[in-house]
Amino acid sequence: MDESGIHATITGVILGLMTPARRWVSDEQLYAILSQVVAHPARFESSANTRDRQTLQVAEIAARETLSPIERLEIGLHPWVGFVIMPLFAFANTGFPLTSTDLGHSVTVAIFSGFVLGKPVGILLFSWVAIRLHIAIRPPELSWRLLAGGSLLAGIGFTMALFIANMAFGESLIDSAKLGIFLASIFSAVMGLALLMRLPISGSAR
Repeated sequence: MDESGIHATITGVILGLMTPARRWVSDEQLYAILSQVVAHPARFESSANTRDRQTLQVAEIAARETLSPIERLEIGLHPWVGFVIMPLFAFANTGFPLTSTDLGHSVTVAIFSGFVLGKPVGILLFSWVAIRLHIAIRPPELSWRLLAGGSLLAGIGFTMALFIANMAFGESLIDSAKLGIFLASIFSAVMGLALLMRLPISGSAR
């Protein structure tokens, strides 16, 4: 992929689209299988190839397949991505010189504003429009303040933002773009977490 001129990141996108998102065992099927497990009488002889052992093996497979393949991959890869891959990516791609002139650069200000203001406003506005047009329904436990906190966290745009910035800007502007992404991510994370920590998770909708 890399030698062909196509960015290697496209490989991950293709594999992600090919991973099944539907689970293969429903809750009803799982409960039916588990009821067969508890219905077997206890035995003291070897269960190397007995009906009890076969039912337990089926139950093990069924319990695993109640989650879709993409969910199992996400759960299995999350610790590696969160604590190994993402930090390495950040250290490898955010090296930029920090100068006072870059803080006021138009590219830095534009990217910072887009993440910190544009994303929250866009999420809240289109959520409100979707609810007013009856395209979507807001759950009672999801207050607008809780949604605002989540929309602020959406301003943490690190991986794809750096990828797009590297593709869009030349050497003269890339440092200013990285600085805007870095500052916006920190600001969005702090403000979003601060707002969410002040709200109860199960608070009533307002």
